[in-house]
Amino acid sequence: MSDRTEWDRLREEILEHPEARASYEATRVRFELGRAVRARREELGMSQTQLARVAGLRQPAVARFEAGGTMPTLPLLERLAVALGMRLHVGFEPLDKAG
Repeated sequence: MSDRTEWDRLREEILEHPEARASYEATRVRFELGRAVRARREELGMSQTQLARVAGLRQPAVARFEAGGTMPTLPLLERLAVALGMRLHVGFEPLDKAG
């Protein structure tokens, strides 16, 4: 059995526990939001400092957000969206269709 297969099996065993699953999902959401903001910021050629200034934040807050280190509020997401020239869209999707 490869190391990767062993890790995948262990991960699935751990995620069978509801507390672990909830923590994993919260982390996944933070990571995906941070990745999306960073991608758009880079697409616009903005630095973290520039984004922070436009959004009314400080650069370390943008860095933490992009790294998935914080769970943002909806008002913060709206500020970032406006600063990135975007509109925030929040929605729900069935779990069987989620990635």
